[in-house]
Amino acid sequence: MSSRITAPPTTTGRTARVTGYVEDVSPGRGALPPRAWYAASDAASLSLNGRWRFRLSDTADAEDDSFAAPGYDSGGWAEVSVPGHWVLQGDGAFGAPVYTNHLYPFPVDPPRVPDENPTGDHLRVFDLPADWPADGGAVLRFDGVESCARVWLNGTELGEFKGSRLPHEFAVGLLLRPAGNILAVRVHQWSAGSYLEDQDQWWLPGIFRDVTLLHRPADGVGDFFVHASYDHVEGHGTLRVDADVPGRVTVPALGIDAATGETVTVPVEPWTAETPHLYDGVLATAGERVPLRIGFRTVVLEDGLIKVNGRPVLFKGVNRHEWHPGHGRALDLATMREDVALMKRHNVNAVRTSHYPPHPAFLDLCDEYGLWVIDECDLETHGFSEQGWRDNPVDDDRWTPALLDRAARMVERDKNHPSVVMWSLGNEAGTGRGLTAMAEWIRGRDGSRLLHYEGDRNCRDTDVYSRMYASHEEVERIGRRLDGGPRRRRELPFVQCEYGHAMGNGPGGIADYQRIFEEHDRIQGGFVWEWIDHGISHPELGYAYGGDFGEELHDGNFVCDGLVFPDRTPSPGLAEFKKVIEPVRIEGDGRGGIVRVTNGYDFADLSTLAFTWSYEVDGEPVASGPLAVPALAPGESAEVKLPEPPATGGTGETQWTVRATPSEDTVWASKDHVLAWGQLPVSRPPRASVAASVGPVSGDGLITLGPGVFDARTGAPRTIGGVEVTGLRLDVWRAPTDNDAGAPWQDDPRLGPLWRTLGLHRMRHRTDAVEAGEDALTVRTRVAPAGRELGLGTVYRWTSDGSALRLTVSVTPEGDWTVPLPRLGIRFGLPAADVVRWFGGGPGEAYPDTRAASMLGAWRATVDELQTPYVRPQENGARADVRRAELGGLRIEGEPEFWLTARRWTTEQLDAADHLTDLRPGDLVWVNLDHGQMGIGSQSCGPGALPQYHLRARPAEFSFVFSAAGD
Repeated sequence: MSSRITAPPTTTGRTARVTGYVEDVSPGRGALPPRAWYAASDAASLSLNGRWRFRLSDTADAEDDSFAAPGYDSGGWAEVSVPGHWVLQGDGAFGAPVYTNHLYPFPVDPPRVPDENPTGDHLRVFDLPADWPADGGAVLRFDGVESCARVWLNGTELGEFKGSRLPHEFAVGLLLRPAGNILAVRVHQWSAGSYLEDQDQWWLPGIFRDVTLLHRPADGVGDFFVHASYDHVEGHGTLRVDADVPGRVTVPALGIDAATGETVTVPVEPWTAETPHLYDGVLATAGERVPLRIGFRTVVLEDGLIKVNGRPVLFKGVNRHEWHPGHGRALDLATMREDVALMKRHNVNAVRTSHYPPHPAFLDLCDEYGLWVIDECDLETHGFSEQGWRDNPVDDDRWTPALLDRAARMVERDKNHPSVVMWSLGNEAGTGRGLTAMAEWIRGRDGSRLLHYEGDRNCRDTDVYSRMYASHEEVERIGRRLDGGPRRRRELPFVQCEYGHAMGNGPGGIADYQRIFEEHDRIQGGFVWEWIDHGISHPELGYAYGGDFGEELHDGNFVCDGLVFPDRTPSPGLAEFKKVIEPVRIEGDGRGGIVRVTNGYDFADLSTLAFTWSYEVDGEPVASGPLAVPALAPGESAEVKLPEPPATGGTGETQWTVRATPSEDTVWASKDHVLAWGQLPVSRPPRASVAASVGPVSGDGLITLGPGVFDARTGAPRTIGGVEVTGLRLDVWRAPTDNDAGAPWQDDPRLGPLWRTLGLHRMRHRTDAVEAGEDALTVRTRVAPAGRELGLGTVYRWTSDGSALRLTVSVTPEGDWTVPLPRLGIRFGLPAADVVRWFGGGPGEAYPDTRAASMLGAWRATVDELQTPYVRPQENGARADVRRAELGGLRIEGEPEFWLTARRWTTEQLDAADHLTDLRPGDLVWVNLDHGQMGIGSQSCGPGALPQYHLRARPAEFSFVFSAAGD
């Protein structure tokens, strides 16, 4: 076995102090070499999680270390939960969280940190169980402490360590007592290690992962490395388990009983993310038995592609920070399992563990459920970009031992997980000799996986060309191999390690990315940024984000950029991503009764899926049944005949909907869970017309036209069919999304600020004429912002057949419009509306470049259910392709289809809100019927909406028919 990394202590050049280790660039002292992690064995263990005594100091040296000595009276101390972060406990008594994206929240003077360095002293008194073995030794294991810890047991100092998201063990067997053991841990928020952990997340000090006492019996299992490869040509797996302590490996299902170090080849079922076949085994030494879960798979770089078991893979992935809105990065097993099950239910097949190794139990779940994993080292030095990467630790030899220690602790801990197919050196840490040293060490230790690092643009140290937030155009060039660059890079596969920034309403354009991914073999997919919003539960704000705790520096709600909300409710962005990456394509000709089914899996056939059809009239199913689809191999397609459509006798719009579900319940979904679907239009009758058979009648300052009553001076409707209507007029403003606002460092124009500069949020409406003709009421207006010559000439033409009102809106831009409009349609208020019914796209929101998941159907929701609760309020809730809708006593039909939005506050109130709790329902429900919407894009950290999704200011005409609901 290759040697493991240990680093000698170094000095910082400062006057030696008892806290000098805090600013020492070394990884620490006293910890045992890293080794493989396993969840269970027959050796005894004792969890030390629970309530610990706690004392907080403002500086690293404010209190002496006498608290670690036996007999110390900690009766006056507070308590905190471990695992946990002290700033998320004590109702603010223990400080507050700090969020920055990349700026260090302390002066950049490596390796020094401020005197103001919150330091938490932790005490835990414990007894050994009565049956704790008397023989052998014991180790004390910390799975995660931020950012620097010093440890004592029963008054004896064990050492100190850095590397927050990495395990550290200490030998303690000779120090244990049967009862009254005193474990003391001093944790410093800031240390030299903080310079290596600038990872776009909340800075949260504390012991946030498990603390465990492990018995180490004589001749117990030490470190071990499971090598389990797969020969896809012969169908054989080859197993060898290297171990520090000799023993035997048994795998009953394969008939394997072999010595450690012995190689055995047998027929096996391979492991993939789609078919995660694991074999149960046991590693037994003279003193211990450790369960094994073995997955046979081979990862290679071949023909310029990432191949697993002989096949190229397409990553449909997410970046995942660990997060819980109440507990921060202190996750329990149930929360981790919920993450993995949600990913599987939404067709996600890969995870990049941004930007540190996760809790090891998460990787167990990835092995079991099936997810490709890029395991990323606990390393990011992004803040040094502010000074042109000067003094960057990854290019400073003094820091190399710390970098190598972090690489070793990741690899040794996680090397036995089949789900891990790539090691990542870290994230946004520039380039330098330290990264090269990490790459060389990892390759020497584990040649069975590939190496990733996005910052290595020339791919000197990596096996894959990786980028983040490259535009669609650039990704297309890369796919066509027209991107240039060094020859080595041109010969490597491409992965978009971050794209589709899921901040607020969005991301837009991911369907366009996926099309490019699938068209070019060189492009092997990508990872959406990111999985979850990092909102912190707050009694007044709902969820807090950067700046809500009075941080000196912060990056606002940039920490809320996930596909699921803080409580893990899926966002519309996740529904869109699920549809875009669905594993089965369902297309065809509804009129011809043929559906084309394509298997989009890389490894699995379709034998585990069931298909059904539904025939629908105006979105309502009238018949359904099973559909026989062949067990297509990966990449194969077949045309399947649909049954004869049922006779409906009606004149409604008809279509087929075909769905794919699991044929049986799985560990992550029930058999009725829809994995993929497609809709095939059959017929669409012409819209009902409204003959202009009655004319307007004037009197008493009012104009009556059919069921409508209008103000004679302004021409605005007051009632329609007896329903009060308030403020109906043209509307072009939307509360800017995070993607509209964009990121300040981007060169592309950010629409939100441009829209405000033009004054589109404060448009003025001028009435030029109210004309009551023989068969129509015509209102001529101009809509324009103050201070600008730009305007929109707008004509409202109302006609009626006596029972319904038809409104035709004609819009003519005036002046030089150089920016797209946020929206274009009409807005009005209704006095009472709760339930909304519509025939159109649903069930969730959609916008021009986020509409793949919008399914045509007949839907029902309350006004409150139409809202999408983005952590920072913004434009949301539009339903696409609406043919007709009913709400507040009105029935509305559109020609052409329209976008429907309804909410209990105005757009202006939505725009002004910083948190959901700022929104207060008013007396009216405000309804938007939009002819057009601007696309969403991903410009909060990426490209804006593609040109085809821009809402250009050009002449437009659109109509709505209003009548009483139920007529």
